[in-house]
Amino acid sequence: MAERDMRVIGLAGWSGAGKTTLLTKLIPTLTGRGLRVATLKHAHHAFEIDRPGKDSFVHREVGASEVIIASSRRWAQIHELGDAPEASLAALLRRLSPCDIVLVEGFKRESHPKLEIFRAANGRAPLHPGDTRIVAVASDGPFPDAGRPVARLDDVEAIADLVLRLAEPIGSVLERLDSHGAAD
Repeated sequence: MAERDMRVIGLAGWSGAGKTTLLTKLIPTLTGRGLRVATLKHAHHAFEIDRPGKDSFVHREVGASEVIIASSRRWAQIHELGDAPEASLAALLRRLSPCDIVLVEGFKRESHPKLEIFRAANGRAPLHPGDTRIVAVASDGPFPDAGRPVARLDDVEAIADLVLRLAEPIGSVLERLDSHGAAD
């Protein structure tokens, strides 16, 4: 599958809106349609995918700037930034292996197409009125004046249809990201 076939869409919303919950339902729905799905998640804090005491953790702890852990079932690459700036969404997208669709969680200030996940119980204002890159909304309530498609938050099939229709080719997304240079 060529890079030009890859399509990108983000899921954006306030904390507690249900982005991760929706992703855990959306990914099997899309893979059930025969698609290869990749996800890219932004974390707002330090995180570990390794455990203290493991060799790979110790390698980083004593100064390795990059560690690859590999087995017969998976591999992971851990890159320590040190004092370097955080990697941009564009740089991270370029590191992905070919797939059909990339679902980006977070990076809500970036200029890729996004599906807003909105839950009224959060008590926060919706994002879509102020972000033209939000191309659709998945909500627990109606948005008759949204000016873009709206799906019920519990209708995963309809959301999958929107994602597939509104995701953009990775080349177009990278061009826009490179020209805007925003950060989350």
